[in-house]
Amino acid sequence: MSGAVVWMTGLPSSGKSTFAQRLFARLHEAGRPAALLDGDAVREALVPKPGYGAADRDAFYATLAHLAALLARQDLVVLVAATAHRRAWRDAARSLSPQFVEVYMDVSQSECRRRDAKGLYARAAEGKAQDLPGADVLYEPPRAPEVLARGGEDTFAVEEVLQRLRH
Repeated sequence: MSGAVVWMTGLPSSGKSTFAQRLFARLHEAGRPAALLDGDAVREALVPKPGYGAADRDAFYATLAHLAALLARQDLVVLVAATAHRRAWRDAARSLSPQFVEVYMDVSQSECRRRDAKGLYARAAEGKAQDLPGADVLYEPPRAPEVLARGGEDTFAVEEVLQRLRH
């Protein structure tokens, strides 16, 4: 058994965290050691707390990628639920990881806005939140993700990730 990084990417409110939690539960049931790095939780744990400007995001995603790879090299399946709206950040994470599975949460912007529990899109529309991917910052979808998920409840996509981790 070897470690891997499974990176859930997509617009804010596309179901990344929900999907990661479902996948984590399935890995736990199977007895497979795993760690869940939710972008929001990691941001809260870092000192100093990273901002959302371009340089801050570059540093944050580099840190997240290195942390995920470090844990994966210890034979953990590391689930990363983080927007990472630039392909370059996800490509860098891929290059560091012993095995990498990119899961694209393919959910429309209008659906993400509809189910936005944190109110991010509304705050962005009011000018109270800047640099929100999908609102005023371009989200670069993956060109060839290993798994395509239709939201956090996509059971078929969870099974597809599990199958890829068996190989």
